[in-house]
Amino acid sequence: MADHAHDTTDAAGSLEEFRRFRERMNAEILGEGNLVVNRFFALDGRAYEGGALDVKTKELLGLVASLVLRCDDCVTYHLVRCREEGVTRAEIFETLSIGLIVGGSITIPHMRRAVDRWGELEKRA
Repeated sequence: MADHAHDTTDAAGSLEEFRRFRERMNAEILGEGNLVVNRFFALDGRAYEGGALDVKTKELLGLVASLVLRCDDCVTYHLVRCREEGVTRAEIFETLSIGLIVGGSITIPHMRRAVDRWGELEKRA
């Protein structure tokens, strides 16, 4: 599921730190047992399952939305998922170009951080 809160770490923060923080906070949030929150998280997770659109396409769509909404945590999450789904560098740049067209020049700083994160993911392969 995507985290829809603005990033509090810079792009140089490690992917492992991002993963650990996300998992820890999701466990705490879900552990509260709030029906609305738990159902929303479940819905968010289900939305990215394969259906008429495959998982890879949905993750690319999530990346565009995250870039347009300027959520660095969300961008990082979808980049990680895109890498797991076998998305290529060329596909990432085409996807970012759509986000740029939709979101305008204000998305450029987020695109920079996205490209930096993608490079980090490529180095881990």
